[in-house]
Amino acid sequence: MINFLWLILALWLVVKSADYSIRYSARLALGLRLSKYTVGFTIIAAISALPETLVAISSALQGIPSFGLGALFGSNVADLSFVFAMVILLTGRELKIKSQVLKNRLYYTGVLAAPILFGLNGYYSRWEGAGLIAIGLLFYAFILKRSQRDKNSNFSKVQFWVTLKNLLLLILWLAILLLGAYLTVKFSVAAAKLLGVSPIFIALIVGLGTCLPELSFSIKAAKRNHENLALGDILGTVITDATIVVGVISLIHPFAFDQRIIFVTGLFMLFAIILLSYFMKTGKVLTKQEGLLLLLFYLLFVLTEFAVGGYFGQIIN
Repeated sequence: MINFLWLILALWLVVKSADYSIRYSARLALGLRLSKYTVGFTIIAAISALPETLVAISSALQGIPSFGLGALFGSNVADLSFVFAMVILLTGRELKIKSQVLKNRLYYTGVLAAPILFGLNGYYSRWEGAGLIAIGLLFYAFILKRSQRDKNSNFSKVQFWVTLKNLLLLILWLAILLLGAYLTVKFSVAAAKLLGVSPIFIALIVGLGTCLPELSFSIKAAKRNHENLALGDILGTVITDATIVVGVISLIHPFAFDQRIIFVTGLFMLFAIILLSYFMKTGKVLTKQEGLLLLLFYLLFVLTEFAVGGYFGQIIN
């Protein structure tokens, strides 16, 4: 009973903190004269990526970095398919794709191909890790450079302090969102075990748990007509995971890994961004039908992972 009460409290934290995160991210975008997409892609995504980042770094420090790699790629597949599908289906309307996102869609595919190409031999060296970090940082710089700013307006002292306040409050509420997501997963697993639920279902909870921050934030943002915040958060998290975080664990501990991570999880990640980019291009919206197809794609991924003993199999074991 106590686990269920904690679960309700954790879910309330997720919902409430997502509300406040959206409020302060919109104010921050206005204060910094950046598009909402850019704020979502950089600041919000960097914090949303923390759960899988902590899993990956912890795995590297414990000498099992391949588990962290599987978690990163698996989380990215979930973001690009399941999370987008849920945002579309739960908001009950099409997701509009703005021109800034469409202009970058081919770059996403290229950036996500980098860790797959580097890992074809089943090994990440420190040099390859440094290369992935460089690719990620350069892409961040590219996004910032292309963001919409009013370069001619002055930034007053009052505006500076207001913007700093909004930034600190955004970080605070995103931190609470992360805490809520962590507690939700923890008590969901405890409740599932108490009810005698299959280990496969528990593995799914853990696997999707790392996506909960961007899922809750993006659904709330889309419902409030801040689609660009949602798009930036999801895509920015995916890019961060695949480049900077993979690069960091390679620097900590260069490692060999089961090539199934590349040829199954990695290729699903690449196919997911290609499919998503195609859907974005057609009509410049993501429709409910496309949301259902993305959901089916994720289910296919999960079934394939269990069949080959991939990431979800590692969680069970």
